[in-house]
Parts: sequence; structure tokens; C-alpha cells
Amino acid sequence: MTLPFEIYDVFSDRPYAGNQLAVVYDGQDLSTAQMQAIAKEFGFSETVFVLPAADPKADYRARIFTPAEELPFAGHPTIGAAIAAVAAGRVAPTDGRVVQECGAGLMTVAVDGAAGAAKLTSTAIAVGPELDRETAAAAIGLGADRLLGTPKNASAGLDHNFVRVADEDVAAAVDVPGHLDKVYVYSFDPETAAVHARLFHVGVGEDPATGSAAVALGVHLVDAGLIAGDGVHSYEIAQGAEIGRPSSLSGEVVVEAGVPVSVSVSGSAVKTAEGALVALP
Repeated sequence: MTLPFEIYDVFSDRPYAGNQLAVVYDGQDLSTAQMQAIAKEFGFSETVFVLPAADPKADYRARIFTPAEELPFAGHPTIGAAIAAVAAGRVAPTDGRVVQECGAGLMTVAVDGAAGAAKLTSTAIAVGPELDRETAAAAIGLGADRLLGTPKNASAGLDHNFVRVADEDVAAAVDVPGHLDKVYVYSFDPETAAVHARLFHVGVGEDPATGSAAVALGVHLVDAGLIAGDGVHSYEIAQGAEIGRPSSLSGEVVVEAGVPVSVSVSGSAVKTAEGALVALP
């Protein structure tokens, strides 16, 4: 038995940038342990298995693995899987949209096949607790006096810990394990809505582009008062340059009555390789 796979670079409009993603097809007979072993073999921040949907409202099911664990949801595998499955002819969009089933529920993704781009929208919004300031600072190797505002948790399908610093301190941050399982350190320019971000994640290291954090960031920006006023607010994220994988993510948050009601992230993906797994674990 062999399994076809493709490798995409997500949140980039050119190869060998953005976030690498392995997309594996026809793996419905694999066990969870086998999927985990394959993800570890690829070694990317995530590997996604595109499978037949169990929910009749979904077009396909996605199981998403880091080299260390399965995730209920992640942004760049969702964007990449949608673009890849449509390009491969395995999924046909309805009105330009596909519905992905994953551990976090159903996710609707708008796909522009001609442009190789997609937009993920989430309404699974939650604001989490504040983070201990000293712990948050220690996780990024900086003093607590370098933090701006209140470090805090937020989610739009997968929770993230957000720590705001000055722009020059984003580059100065370092991954210090043992404090937080994952930490998203970022700067935000209120005049331009430009974000410079890095994500440190246990079992992954530094992530070149993080779609789940990009949507959760919209929730956090409203919660922190950095985005205010009802309506649609856009923000642009630059991530990955520090590790040689520059990535561009476009975020959008819709605010009603002062609270976020939906968040989106959009970006491109480029196929760089295809092949078959010839030896299964």
C-alpha cells in the first residue's frame, strides 16, 4: 500500500517560504499511531491527512498532527488542505467554499483556486485568562518591563498566549522552554494595523506562520483595546523572517456591540513537491 502526498508552502506566494505542510491523501485506514509516525517522519510543524468526511455537512475531514501530537485545529493546515484538495480535484467547492471537518468542529474555507489562495473564518471565539507577567516574559527571554499591556490568552478554535512587545523586541525574543507550552510574541502598530509576530511552540520550535494564532489574535486585539469600534477591521501579519521562512497572513475581525463575532485569516499556498509514501509504519 502506498499513500500519495503533496508538500505545500502556506502563507507564501512563492516556493521555499511560508510554512511547510505535508498533505497526505487516502489514509482512512491508518491508525492514529501511524499518522503520528508519518507526521514525525516529515518533521514539519504540521502534517494534515485529508480523509472522507463523517459529518454530512462537510466536504472532507482533516486530521492535523505536529511531530509530537494531534491538534483539534490549526490554521495553516486548514488553509493548505483546502487549496491542495481543490487543486487535486478531490474536493469541489460550492459557491467558492468548502467545509472542513476537524477536531474543533466544522470550518468554512473560501477557496480561490485560480489564485491558489483561501480564507478561513471562525466564530469559535473565546477570551482566556490573563498570564502571569513574569512567566510570560521568561518564556521569551525578556524582562517583564519590556512587555506592553497585559499578556493574555485568546482563542478562535485553538487557544494561544499573546505577549505584546515593541517591534525591536520581537526580533530580540528567544524561545525559553519550560514556562509556556506556546507563546505568540508580537508588535502592533495602531496606525497601520501591521503586526510583526513570532510563535514558539513546544514540540515544534519556532513556527514560520500560524493561522490559528492569526485568527485568535483578532480576538485578542479587540479584547486588549488595540482594535476598537464596530465594523470590519483588517490587520496584516509578518512572521517567519527570523528563521528564513518569511510569511504573510491577512487577518480580519468583525466587531459588533464592542465584541468580536467572527475572525478570518487568508493567504496563499504553493505546491513544492509531490510523491508517495511507500513504506508505512
